Amino acid sequence: PLLAQMIPREILAAALRDGGFVIVMRHANSPRQPPDAASANPDNTRQERQLDEAGRRDAVAMGTALRRLRIPVNEVLSSPTYRALETARLLDFSAARPVDELGNEGMAAATEARTAWLRRQVSQRTPAGQNRLLITHGPNIAAAFPDHSAGMEEGEALIFDPRGMNGPVMIQRIRIGDWGGL
Repeated sequence: PLLAQMIPREILAAALRDGGFVIVMRHANSPRQPPDAASANPDNTRQERQLDEAGRRDAVAMGTALRRLRIPVNEVLSSPTYRALETARLLDFSAARPVDELGNEGMAAATEARTAWLRRQVSQRTPAGQNRLLITHGPNIAAAFPDHSAGMEEGEALIFDPRGMNGPVMIQRIRIGDWGGL
């Protein structure tokens, strides 16, 4: 299991401003059922699940908080699902790169290959002054980080420091609505 060494919330924003972290986020709130043609967003041409009003509001607020706190995010990788890419867009990261390994359509159990890939991602060092954001799904996070993800809600994130002496260390778990209070 990956180690955890929680840092206090009071210093989390300052630590993230210095960079070097990997943030693994579950997409923002999304209804379990895909929309019908009348309620689908105009760009959701495949009528995949999309964010609901709370998910859209929370993603915009998180993006605003990241900018206000001056937390640098140099790379955003996202599940190719509509709801994950919509989360990235509303965070104001329109240059998010879709990555199949972060996908999980149908909420199926994560494969061993996806689990191993995600665990390798939090082990990759991120340059000082930069952070990486990975937007994925609950089953992927639960399979890769079972000791840290119990009861994880949509929009919630695990923050990892890949620079631990024995590998990556989970330093904080934060709900999407809590970014504004940092």
